[in-house]
Formats: sequence, structure tokens, C-alpha cells
Amino acid sequence: MLKIAKIKKRDGSIADFKPEKITAVLEKAISNANIKDKRLAKRLTGQIVKNLESAFGAKLIPGTQDVEDVLLNLLNKNKKLKPIADAYLAYKKEHKESIGFRTVHGVRDDIGLSQNAIQVLAKRYLLKNEQGKIIETPARMFKRVAKAVSQAETNYKKSTSKAEKEFYEILSKLEFIPNSPTLMNAGTEIGQLSACFVLPVEDSIKSIFRAVENMAIIHQTGGGTGFNFSKIRPKGDIVKSTKGKASGPISFMTVFDKTTDVIKQGGKRRGANMGILRADHPDIVEFINSKTKEDMLKNFNISAAATQEFMEAVQKNKEFWLVNPRTKKKEKMVSAKIIFELITKAAWGHGDPGIVFIDEINEKNPVPQAGVIESTNPCGEQPLLPYESCNLGSINLSKMVRNSKPDWKKLKKTIRTAVHFLDNVIDVNKFPLSETEEKTKANRKIGLGVMGFADMLVKLKIPYDSDKAIQFAEKLMKFITTEARKKSEELGKERGNFPNFEKSVYAKKHKNMRNATLTTIAPTGSISIFADVTSGIEPFFAVTYIKDILDHTPMLEVNKIFEKIARQKGFYTKDLFAKIAKEGSVQKVKGVPADVKKLFKTTLEIKPEQHVKMQAAFQKHTDNAVSKTVNLPEDAKQEDVQKIYLLAHKLKCKGVTVYRYGSKKEQVLYIGKESYRKAEEYAGSCPHRTCEY
Repeated sequence: MLKIAKIKKRDGSIADFKPEKITAVLEKAISNANIKDKRLAKRLTGQIVKNLESAFGAKLIPGTQDVEDVLLNLLNKNKKLKPIADAYLAYKKEHKESIGFRTVHGVRDDIGLSQNAIQVLAKRYLLKNEQGKIIETPARMFKRVAKAVSQAETNYKKSTSKAEKEFYEILSKLEFIPNSPTLMNAGTEIGQLSACFVLPVEDSIKSIFRAVENMAIIHQTGGGTGFNFSKIRPKGDIVKSTKGKASGPISFMTVFDKTTDVIKQGGKRRGANMGILRADHPDIVEFINSKTKEDMLKNFNISAAATQEFMEAVQKNKEFWLVNPRTKKKEKMVSAKIIFELITKAAWGHGDPGIVFIDEINEKNPVPQAGVIESTNPCGEQPLLPYESCNLGSINLSKMVRNSKPDWKKLKKTIRTAVHFLDNVIDVNKFPLSETEEKTKANRKIGLGVMGFADMLVKLKIPYDSDKAIQFAEKLMKFITTEARKKSEELGKERGNFPNFEKSVYAKKHKNMRNATLTTIAPTGSISIFADVTSGIEPFFAVTYIKDILDHTPMLEVNKIFEKIARQKGFYTKDLFAKIAKEGSVQKVKGVPADVKKLFKTTLEIKPEQHVKMQAAFQKHTDNAVSKTVNLPEDAKQEDVQKIYLLAHKLKCKGVTVYRYGSKKEQVLYIGKESYRKAEEYAGSCPHRTCEY
């Protein structure tokens, strides 16, 4: 029984005294001092606690500085332990932190986050009062979310306490994090918890401007929206009511874009849209070139919807018909290959458009009788029916490794709790539109994904650009989807199947299923920052680089796993990261061992084909779609983009996007000299597309 129960933090607050925090600090210092003794940290913690109890007894409350003084006094008395004291002080100086919670950016960090994570939380997620002052800590945010989402248990006559505890545990340990609107809005008056929405756009002024209004409402609550503009009559077509000429879908897209400019999502992040147009629409060329100017449709990601017919015509160098969506008449024969080349040229030039393989998406539609899927969310990972929404969440794979092996037992437990959490979100969600609530609850789609995949591979000592990595990706995602489906079956038996179950592909094989879809690979832009891991299934962008989100707030990112390995293997030097920041890579930096260089190949050093193969490996066992950017070096050719799009189609991806480094004046990630110049500033994710969901 500990005599000391409480500790006074540096900000004056009183908290529970937890010796394990001392152990964690010591373990880091011992590791940095290259001392190999697994039990030393616990033995030293025991002595420190004993010395504190001797000095303070049961009545007095020691402060954080008192704990630090006792720790350093103990270490400095013994010559063998002095290297640990030196390592501790070096780490403290470098990171400006010590034992106990820090107050950074006005946030009391009570779960041990990076400074970048705290900055993101402070600007976007933590609740504030009317004066704009932050009124919750990260732990309290997770408690708010866990409590709000656990309230769904009452619908099934269950106590909320067990679910709340389980949800809080995986959230506070950063083992699973839901999409941004859930973190922002759970337990608040807004209460809108979904990130992904698709809205229909028909060929009428009334429908178009209703979609604009609905988009604004959704953006205001923190969601992103996807649209297919293919039903709008082409430019120059007749308008019967006025006998005038139609302006075409691209002109109306600018209305959506300007509206998004003035409606900031939830007051916390900029709005984002996906705009899709079929490759056989008469205005497809104008659509392809609509973002060639930097200031055009800046709140849109755009993708051409390529049918199987179109892709076959491309490969066989045949012509195909452009079809007027109003009259359904074939208007003009064009070369499919030329259209395809225009798409790849524009993508090479500035990152848009991507391609959505719309027939492949509908081939895998789990509820085909409920309708045809026409669009996706802003980053392409969530195909949805008109008016449908979906809530996402991602498992932190970096925390699913134990002793250099996958911790399948822990992963299984996390999957089950995460599916439970995401299903509950549907029940407690305050939907912004009645149509959305009806469509969403009919299918109860959820999207469980991953982040920190590249971190996991390093811990498993598997190079990202290897066949072994592809094989492991398939095995991993198959495990996640299989276990998620098992949990959904249990929930279906316990709570009832999703209403459209009998119309679904599951009806012939399963008796129960709670959710029409279970898995999605999202880009995890912001949530991967405060989990301090790589985004989604992306490789490392660089070992040291600059991220630029949060309204152009630059943040310096240093890979903590590389730093740990450098210290353990003894090649860490004071100037190492400065050299790496200038290079943007470890491959040419002297002193870094060859085996480490293999593990830390960055996104621009990995062959484009490997990027596509990795996306396809995850897609093979993912219900919805996979958001991944194939990043290309600045000197890549247009032919490289063509090869990528064709390979993605061949490997049955549901869509693909590319980004050639430097092809935009402003981008989210910077490396090399550009990164180094900005290193005193610094946050984000994928380099060109809006992917903060």
C-alpha cells in the first residue's frame, strides 16, 4: 500500500500518484543510455518511491519537482547509474518535458502526447468556453466521447458502465481513434458524429441548390461530402423553361466550391468535397481540366468515374460514345485513349483528377437492391448511396506489436471493441438530415480501418517495399475484416440485423449481420498526428519533414521510432537529424546502418508499383475502399501515371490517386531543403488531397 496517494503537478493541479509513470521515464532513459537490463527501471522506481515515502510520509503531497530531485539524486550517487541520469537530462532538455503532465498550448496533457498532437487537439478537438478558453484535457475529451457513445447501451437494456470503460481504455491508450466529428461533437449539442456523406444531384435547379444547402449543413457539423454531377445536362444543351443554353456541371461545381469557402466545418476545419463525373459525360474534358488553375475548385477533390467499358476501350485503343444524361442519346464518338491521356496528364500536372472504378465499386455493393452507388466521400475510401453516411475509426497498428511479432490477441480484442463502438455511434448520432438518418440506419455501414502500418512494419523488421510486406498486409487485413464480421454477427443476433439485411449479399450465407460494411482504410490525417504514427497504410513520407495543416500552421515531424533505433544502435549524433532534414532521406546519410536504411525507405523512394500493390493487398479484404496516394518524385513522367492507373484497375482497386511532388505551389508535406527551412514553424497527412477525416 502506497503511503503517497497524490502528487502536485507543475501547473498546480493535484493528481493521483502513479509510480508507473516514473518507470516509463526511467525505461526511456535506460534505453537511451544503451543499458540492457529489463528489470532495472522497476527496481529503481521502487527505491525512488521508498525515498519519497521516507521524506514525505502519508500527510504531505510531493510535487513533480520533488520526484525529479529524488530520481536524479539516486542516479547520480552511483557511477554505474550516472549515464541514465545524463540520458534523462538530455532527453528533458531536448523535449522540454519531465515526469508528470505538461501544460502546452494551454492544454494540460494528462495522457502523454507529443507537442504536435497537443497543438492539433488545442486548435480542433478540445472543448472551449464562450471566451475561447480550453476547458477539457485530452483524457477528459476521451471520457466525454466514451460516455456519450456508451449511451446506446440503454437501447438494448444494458448498463452503460462496462461499455464506457472499454471504450475509454482503447481511446485513452490511443489504440483506436474514431473520425474527427466523433471526437469534436460527442456529448455536445451538435452531436453529429459521422465524417462521410454522399448527396444526390439531379438535373434541376431545385435539386442542385437543395444539395448546396444540405452540403452547408453537413459541413457546419464537421462532415465531408461527395457528389456525382453526371446527371446534370452538358454545357450548351437546351433549357426548355427559358429556351436558353445550359451552363454545364462544372459551372455548378463552382457554386458548391464558393459555398464551402464560407462554411467552415464545425467552425474547426475547412470544408471538403468529392466531385465525380462519368468518363462518358459530354463535359468530361472540361471536368478533367477544371483544376489546372491553382485557385479553381480548391475545396474539391475530383475523380473521373471510369466504367469497365471505358477501361476496355482504353486498353484496346477504341472509340466510345459520350452520352447526354438528359436525353440518354449518344452525342459523339471519341478516343478512349485520348481521354485517358488527358486524365493522366492533368493528374501528373497537379494531382487531379483521380479515377474511381465505378463498376468495381458496384460489383462489391453489399446491398445492390437498395440502390446504385454513384459517389464517395472526399478522399474516396467510402462509397455510399445517395443520402447515406458512414462513421469511421482506425486501429493504431503501432501498438499491436509485442516482442517484434504481431500481437494478434490484442488486435482481436481491439477490433471487437472498435466495432461495438462504431455501431453504437449510429444509435447516438444526431443526423443533420432526415433522409440521411433513414438511409444510414437502413444499412448501418461502419468503416473500421488502420493507421501506423509503416510503424508496425518497422517494429516487425519488414521493409515496406518487399513482397513480405504485401503478403503481411493481406494477412493482416483479412484478420481485421474477419474478426470485425464475427463481432457484427454477434451484434446482429443480440440487437437485430440491419434493416436491409434480406436485400443484401449476406442473406444467403449468414443468419445475422448488424452492419452492411465493416472495414474502410481512411487517410487518418489529423488523428494519426495525435496518435503520433504514420497515416493510414502510407509509408514514411520522410524521417524528418514538415506538415502543413490547421490553416497553414507548419509543424516539424521527427520519426520517433528511427530516433529510438538510432540511440539503441549507437549511431545517434547531435547533427544527425539536421542532416536527414536537409536530405529528406536517410539513404545518403553516412553512419546509418544498411539494415536500418532498408526499413526507413520513404514514400518517394518506393517504386510506384509497390504503392499500388499495397493498396490492392488491403483492398482485397476491405469492405469499402482504400484511401492511398501514390506519391511520385518531381521528375516522374506522365507515362508513370498511366501505368499506375492501369495497374490499379488490373488489381481491382476501387480507385486511385497520384501526386507528383512539387506539382502544386502549396502542399501538405515538405521534405529536404524546403522542410529544413520551415523547421522552426510546423501539421497534416497526404500531400495534396483534403484528407483530414
